Amino acid sequence: MSSLQQLFGCALALYIGWRLLRARSVKSFLDNIPGPEPASYLGGNFARLIDRHDAWPYGTALVEQYGRLFTVYGFLSTKMLYTFDPRALHSIYVKDQDVFEESEMLLASFGLFIGPGLLATLGEQHRRQRKMLNPLFSAEHLREMTPIFTHVIHRNLSQLEEAIASRVKDGPQEIDVLGWMGRTALELIGQGGLGHSFDPLTEDVADEFTDSVKAYFPVQSDLPLLMRRLLPLAHRMGPAWFRRRAVKWIPNSAAQQMREISHALHASSLQIVNEKKAAVERGDEALKQQVGEGKDIMSVLLRANMNASEEDRLQDEEVIAQVSTLVLAAMDTTSNALSRILHQLSLHPEVQEKLREELVRARDDGTGKLRDLDYDEVMELPYLDAVCRETLRRFPPVSALVRVARKDGVLPLSAPVPALDGTMLDSIPVKKGTLIFTDIRASNCNKELWGEDAYEWNPERWMKPLPRALEEARIPGVYSHLMTFIGGGRACIGFKFSQLEMKVVLAMLIPAFKFELSDKPIYWNAAGVAYPTVGAESNKSEMPLRVTRLKV
Repeated sequence: MSSLQQLFGCALALYIGWRLLRARSVKSFLDNIPGPEPASYLGGNFARLIDRHDAWPYGTALVEQYGRLFTVYGFLSTKMLYTFDPRALHSIYVKDQDVFEESEMLLASFGLFIGPGLLATLGEQHRRQRKMLNPLFSAEHLREMTPIFTHVIHRNLSQLEEAIASRVKDGPQEIDVLGWMGRTALELIGQGGLGHSFDPLTEDVADEFTDSVKAYFPVQSDLPLLMRRLLPLAHRMGPAWFRRRAVKWIPNSAAQQMREISHALHASSLQIVNEKKAAVERGDEALKQQVGEGKDIMSVLLRANMNASEEDRLQDEEVIAQVSTLVLAAMDTTSNALSRILHQLSLHPEVQEKLREELVRARDDGTGKLRDLDYDEVMELPYLDAVCRETLRRFPPVSALVRVARKDGVLPLSAPVPALDGTMLDSIPVKKGTLIFTDIRASNCNKELWGEDAYEWNPERWMKPLPRALEEARIPGVYSHLMTFIGGGRACIGFKFSQLEMKVVLAMLIPAFKFELSDKPIYWNAAGVAYPTVGAESNKSEMPLRVTRLKV
């Protein structure tokens, strides 16, 4: 070991020791709020809250024991707030969103690996990006894009249908549904969102780019906690090309995989933007000859950006980062949500059959053949909507998010909570730098609002009036009293796009195929985006189901 390495090791040990001593000796208002003791002085409870096996059972146990607000210990025994209180969430995500922002760790992670897109920016830069992108995800624009979706679905899912049908022509066979949903979601966001075809769905396996996108969140969750804490420092080290090269020297396999994934995302994003720019500059006729016919999100964005004022215009690196952001967010969350729906339908065959009956009835053209559904038709099917809503309620792809107080503030509560000294607290003073763990899953399954069956998957709950307590709680999410897509200025900009995508895919697949469990156990892992594996010990993202071709 060199003298420099020894010096660095000593400095790191002194820093950790100082942080541990400070965390245990400096008094805080949070000391009066109940919560569990730290599992370790180094990782606190946070290590368990982000563990792919332990996060959900541990989080549920804490919620059952301590209620809507309590404290946990973060890295180096720093106290954090943990909440799913509706009024507190409204303050964090809507009313005081400039006080409670994304954590440096998360911003640096997205900034380092995908660039300055929506997921990696704050303040005025983030508002400027959303101002440019919001119109592209409106219901009006999605209606215009429905024919593109239908064309993509028919052309590519007919190929997908043939590919699956050829594998089950002699009877039911085991198919990796997650792999096919990932490829389908990527092609939908590619053609509908970016005007680019990634994968014609004709080969037996996906290409390297598709695999890289699918691996992003599982690999990211494997990064050691200490390394994640150092990401903000790494993100400030020079230009992007230097940072990517510097990661090469980190002796960690997950870090090396993230470098390769980042490189694949950047290279493809740069290629797509350059191709689209050239087509936009050649004019509308050139765009009409491309995938998406110039109506895709990227073509419209580039035209709008060229005509924008200097102060509103996005820089090239921001536009490139939006491509990576769209691909990553749209493919992984939607494909995994679709896979979760198909898993639940396999677990509940009676629900699958009821959904199939609704879809066949809606698509019947009067001659016994199935027709396409337009935007309004597919979005208004009640049982399809109930199945999607219930799955997104019970199993949100992103189950928790962390916010940090950028300045001193006060967190109001919907009802008082008991403090350790016996007083009742109706608000919590929050000091600058305090981390807040917001539990999306617990909010969506709050028994006080949803009833005692809140943790059960039951689409029928959406076929009748929702509980009055839920209506009155005013959950600040943008979708169906749920925090799945959060709310406020950082709400998921593409949630309507995602809904349309899921419903169009299900409307095509469910009448054509029957999905059942295979003899392989499906295990869902907590991560940045939840993902399935065969058994709890596997690291490979996959979800084999038994698939049967149906006569329609």
